[in-house]
This record gives sequence, structure tokens and C-alpha cells, in this order.
Amino acid sequence: MKIAVVGTGYVGLVAGSCLAETGNTVTCVDIDASKIAQLNQGQIPIYEPGLEPLVKRNKEEGRLTFTTELEAAVRASEVIFIAVGTPAGEDGSADLQYVLAAARSVGRAANGPKIIVDKSTVPVGTAAKVKQAAQAETSHHITVVSNPEFLKEGNAVNDFSKPDRVVIGCDEPKAVDVMKRLYAPFVRTGNPVIVMDVVSAELTKYAANAMLAARISFMNEIAQICERVGADVNKVREGISADTRIGHSFLFPGVGYGGSCFPKDSKAIISTSKEYGYRFRVMEAAEEVNDDQKRHLVRKLERHWGGKLAGKTVGMWGLAFKPRTDDVREAPALVMIGMLLEAGCRVKAFDPAAADATRRVFDDKVTFTKHMYEAADGVDALLVVTEWNEFRNPDFERLKSIMRQPTIFDGRNLYSGEELRSQGFTYFGIGVP
Repeated sequence: MKIAVVGTGYVGLVAGSCLAETGNTVTCVDIDASKIAQLNQGQIPIYEPGLEPLVKRNKEEGRLTFTTELEAAVRASEVIFIAVGTPAGEDGSADLQYVLAAARSVGRAANGPKIIVDKSTVPVGTAAKVKQAAQAETSHHITVVSNPEFLKEGNAVNDFSKPDRVVIGCDEPKAVDVMKRLYAPFVRTGNPVIVMDVVSAELTKYAANAMLAARISFMNEIAQICERVGADVNKVREGISADTRIGHSFLFPGVGYGGSCFPKDSKAIISTSKEYGYRFRVMEAAEEVNDDQKRHLVRKLERHWGGKLAGKTVGMWGLAFKPRTDDVREAPALVMIGMLLEAGCRVKAFDPAAADATRRVFDDKVTFTKHMYEAADGVDALLVVTEWNEFRNPDFERLKSIMRQPTIFDGRNLYSGEELRSQGFTYFGIGVP
């Protein structure tokens, strides 16, 4: 099948590469000429495990191409995926200007019936707007399908290739058949392809992310209670997750969620609810809890030092909002760094992938190191913010010898407080005694 993907960001590049891998001819389009030049030179603009060899292989075999020429790509394709950004506006609503601009461009370029697939995360009612925008530019029939993505950064290639489920929102049987053929190679093990109306498909994506975000905030609230009553949140989590109605996923307390999806999608579903005359109180609370949780670790630091942070040196392990990505959008680390700098601290930080992205935010106000132990050398305290694998079992003897004060604030509960205290560390976790 011949496919065009409009947008070479995180979703578009992963989707285009994976669709090419199953034998389709895929043209990825972007208005950013420098990004297209970079991709044509074999350089991947994002950090995502497994993506670079996938792009390289399919590019070399002629199944995957990159261009700024949208018209030619649309004319040569039966299915056009729109995977452009939908940034949050000031009121939290999704900004659809890029999606609708792409739809109009597809309509102008159409040389026959086309299927437009909304792959961007968009609010309820977007498919109708996309159809109207595209159809206004052409006499050819335009079908719009809602096909939300459920990719986790750091595991996106695997998530697309082996999806838990594929959601197809469409009321035209021929287009549904095309989408089923397109996804057939990815669901050979029997994972469901769920066909529904467009509006339900649009809401499914937001509902999924809202549920996961709410679970995270719920456990962070439980952790806050644990700290006050002297309970251990790890034991509480173990006790409740054994209940099959609850399960284990997304029940780890920490420093709050970030990234490009949960914060934006939580705000968007709150905004959509208001638009339709309903107040989504659970998600409003989840957002409020999350915003506060990003500050929790630094507040612990303030209490430990009696509010006297000025002149202290703080090390930080982890900058990305989660491991296996370089994404620092809405990352808790950015909030913490801002608080520490404002309090007069010197900050030394290490992240295997996200240092450059963070440097663009703070410039030379933060010392970025090339090794994890450099970030701990001479510090008065070490904050563990992102659970990269290399942070899970460090050389504590070495760590203690290079820190000015052997004090660890573990924002991901990676370590045993009892064990570290026996080695002479002062240890603080999240929701643990």
C-alpha cells in the first residue's frame, strides 16, 4: 500500500518507519526542510531505542522516503496519516491549527478519493473538522478515520509493532477494510482491532491517558499520606496491586508525570469537558496533585537543611521525564532545577540522553556532566529523578567517597533506605519511613 505521513515528529516517524517495515511504500512529509535534510542524511532527530536502524533499513531498501513536497506525496498515496503537533493552548485546549492546515493541503492535492487518518492526539469533534477542511478543497471523496496512537516513549517501536489493541474510528466500511489490511501484520497474535464510531475513538485516547495519569497522582497522594503516618508506600502498593481489579501498572509513586502526552492530554480532556458543560473534577485534582508532586523532593531537601539552601551543591541523576528518551517536556527535573537555582544552589546534572535538551532551557546555569559520578562529585546531596537502568545499582562505596555529604533523595524509590543508612548515607525516599 502507498502511504503518506504528514509530520515527522515522534508519532509520525515511528508510524512511518513501522508501516514501511511491513512492505508498504511510505513517504514522510514535513515543512521543516532542515529536519528532512537531516533524515535524508540518516540522522534521527529524536532519541528512541530501535528507531534509527528501522529508518536506515527501510530507507536503504526504498520503502521509506522523506520530502517537503506534500502534494506529490498525497497524489501518490491512498492513505494519508496526519501526525502533526497539537500543542496545548493557554486554556489547556488542543491547538488544531496544524492538523487543519494539513487537512486543507491534503484536500488541495487530492487527485482521487483519499483516506485521511488522524494519528495526532486530537479532541472530540476533530475528525469532522478535518473532513470539512479537506473536503472544502476538493471534489474528490475524503474519508476521515480516527486512529489514536498508544505509544510509550522509550518503547514506541515495539508498541507500534506489537500493539495491545488497534482502535479504528470510522463509519465507512471500505475505509475500515483498508485500515484492517494495513494493521493485519501487527496483530497476527490476535490482539484486537476495535472498530467504533469516530467520536468514541477520539475520546478513547484521552480517556486512556487520563486514567493512567490519575493512577499516578493517586499513588503520589497515598505516598504523601504514608510519609505522615509512618507507613511504607511500597508495602501498600504491593498490598493493593495484588487485587486483580487494580493490578500492578502505574502504581509506583515518584516525582510526578511529564512528557508530551499525560500533561497535555489531561488538560485537553478537562478543557473538552468544560466545552460541553461538564467539569472533570477527578482530572482537575490529578493535575493539581501532579503539579505539587514535582516540587516535593526539593521541599524535602529544604526541610532537611532547615530552609538554608543557598550555597549548597546539589547533584541530579536524570533529567528526562522517563528513561529511554531525551524528552524533557513538562519534566519534573526542570521544575526542581528551577527551584534549586532560585534558592541559590549550584546544580550538577547527568542524564544519558537528555542533557542537550535541558541545556537549551538553562544554558550555563547548570553544570552538565558526561558521567553519572561526576554529577555526584563534591555535592551536598544527590537527587535521583529518572529511573535509568544505570542508576539502579550504583557503586555506593564510591558514591559515598566523592560526595561532600552522603545524602540521597530518591525520587523513584530505587534503593533500600535501610541498606543505605547502614552504609552511612542519609536517605529519603517517596512515601517511605
